[in-house]
Amino acid sequence: MAESKLTLKELSATPHFTRRSAQMAGTLTFAISTAMLGNAYAEEVALDKLVVEDERIAADSNPYAEPGAPYKAKTTSDKRRVREIADTPQTMTVLTKDTIEDSGKTELEDILSAQPGITLGTGEGGNSFGDRYIIRGYEARSDIYTDGLREPGLITRETFALEQIEISKGPSSTFAGRGSTGGAVNTVTKKASMEDDFVNLEGGLGTNAAQRYTVDANRVINSDLGVRFNALYSEADTPDRSPAGERRTGALLSGVYQPSRNTVLSADFYHFRADDRTDPGYAYDRSTGGFNEYDYVGQNGLDFQRSEADIFTFTVEHDFGRGVELQNKTRLGETANEYVVSAYSERFSNNLRSFGGWQENDYLGNQTNLIIDRELFGKRNSIVVGVELAREGVDSGSYTRVDYNSFDLDPYNADNGLWEGRVERNDANAELELKTVSAYLMDTVTLTDQWEVFAGVRYDHFDYSLKAIPRGESEFAEYEYTDGFWNGHLGVVYSPWENGNVYASWSTSSNINGGEADAGTNCGYGGLCNADDGSYTDIKPEESVNLEIGTKWELVDDKLLATAAIFRTTKDNVIEGADYESAGSGNTGKNRVEGIELGLSGKLTDKLNVQAGVAIMDSETLDSYFDGTHAVEGRGGISYPNYIGLPKANFAEKSANVQLSYQATPAFAFGGTATYSSEILGGQPDQGSSGSVKLPSYTVYDLHASYAFDEQLSLSANVQNLTDEQYYTAIYRGGSIVYLGDGRSASLKLAYKF
Repeated sequence: MAESKLTLKELSATPHFTRRSAQMAGTLTFAISTAMLGNAYAEEVALDKLVVEDERIAADSNPYAEPGAPYKAKTTSDKRRVREIADTPQTMTVLTKDTIEDSGKTELEDILSAQPGITLGTGEGGNSFGDRYIIRGYEARSDIYTDGLREPGLITRETFALEQIEISKGPSSTFAGRGSTGGAVNTVTKKASMEDDFVNLEGGLGTNAAQRYTVDANRVINSDLGVRFNALYSEADTPDRSPAGERRTGALLSGVYQPSRNTVLSADFYHFRADDRTDPGYAYDRSTGGFNEYDYVGQNGLDFQRSEADIFTFTVEHDFGRGVELQNKTRLGETANEYVVSAYSERFSNNLRSFGGWQENDYLGNQTNLIIDRELFGKRNSIVVGVELAREGVDSGSYTRVDYNSFDLDPYNADNGLWEGRVERNDANAELELKTVSAYLMDTVTLTDQWEVFAGVRYDHFDYSLKAIPRGESEFAEYEYTDGFWNGHLGVVYSPWENGNVYASWSTSSNINGGEADAGTNCGYGGLCNADDGSYTDIKPEESVNLEIGTKWELVDDKLLATAAIFRTTKDNVIEGADYESAGSGNTGKNRVEGIELGLSGKLTDKLNVQAGVAIMDSETLDSYFDGTHAVEGRGGISYPNYIGLPKANFAEKSANVQLSYQATPAFAFGGTATYSSEILGGQPDQGSSGSVKLPSYTVYDLHASYAFDEQLSLSANVQNLTDEQYYTAIYRGGSIVYLGDGRSASLKLAYKF
């Protein structure tokens, strides 16, 4: 007799399925079986056996994780990715809720910087202080998404309301639109549920005056309506760098309503405030290659970094049946980032430098997806047709120190008195409006049991308008232009084995002139560039092409995913610019990054969970205006070398992260994390690095443990940077800012669920 299994997880995917539905299904199965037995004596009937397995996931668990393997994500949250991660022809690193919680890291910046292939950039004179990511050597500070929609602004991002973090590697503009040369990051928020009522309370204390409190509560109003509320209060000093520190408050209110069997409406409102004192770390001494170490030099009452976010998202989903589904998302958001950050600079007459700026962003976006999953021409087709509309507005300006008095104190033993005075916020010196209309078509076709093909194409049309005061001038200039570009994505998956496949993919992306909204007319930092002749409208979008060959294997009864890929990304028509000037050299550059990336996530054994990755990469500048013939004299007397043949700046050739968790008993688990990065060279984005400024390699170890007293009460502990390693995560182009990694810290967290 054949046996087909229908799990409760599969049943729960149907509309209105609840625990009561499960009980009814079981009762109905029993009744039918009894009735059939009554006829068994009359004639022999061959029936498939229906087995109902209780694999229901708790309402507060990650719905995208593999059941029984909390470190392994089975799917992404983006419905446009119509196949499971194991069958998607692209490198993807997905961090589940359990992975994030066990790591003990609460800032998106700290989590991402530990992942292989990702480094950090610094705030500088040409771009804002804030979360700045570099994926596979390419800027990604504007390639951050939340629930599939672009997130506005360069702000601090927290994890208290996150369910999952999805990192796609390589160009994927079919999904993301402009940018995403090295990859893109999508954060997934916790959603309201109509399954269960629960309240999770967590409180934690730690070294460096750390305290953190969160609430996660879900309420089922009725069978069609559920609401969820997440809240955060957190504050802590930066380890060994007090009074540098942070204070965060936040809330996420979400709701889901199902007015009919096939229609679901959901909405959420995200509110966040960060009031920090940022520590820029140490300064690099070019003459010795060492670091000038000094205490935190931020000025009491003057230095600050504040982030704000208020973002509303509304989603409508309707299932027409027969494999046709419509999804529409609308987002309206405002963010702000303002800062005054003091740093000592060996290069500038041994003086204290002050970086100040503010940025306000507003975003209105709408995305509509029609998903058709049905048989066409005898083959299964999973088609996505989409349209995306967006309007982004960015106003930015600076701060000025007034009533300034300097003190002749030893900068290596600062006592918060290096200068005194006050700061004033200036009017905006740049106002940007970017309107985008996009359309895309994607299809995943199952040709045979072994062959599957993915193909996608996207067109983006934009209107760019910038009113700004160029560097060195006092009057506003207005810049306007419009353009459009095509991008494509093609992947082939071959699965001759039951649990494994090999794949090949080709994908492209485009970056527009002035695409980094925080950079204004600072050409060298992603702002709007003027070519030598003063023209900016003739500068074409930068173009990137990625080639990747890889393999993915589901092992240990599908509880472990192993991946490996080799890739090459080539970026052409690179817009080059020196320093903060608005003049550049047009599309004169070309560079390449290639390498291999390995990944492992899930269960190694019944008790051992793993999330691991290794990236080994190489970069090279293939063409540049700065070829020796056109070498120019930079600020501070720096002579730019011939960049051709040089590696990329802000780039680690080798990086790795391994996180393990061992469930020693049903109540007790423990584990640790090791993070490694090879040396990082300083320099300007998308220009070769001469190696005159560099950071050493480092390895950092973390520990975590947890004990569950019962189903409701648990205690967890984390130790970050166990060996108190002194390490550096990012370096300013000239070396005067070297971000210092956090020293050792420890924390305890008590969690109660009811």
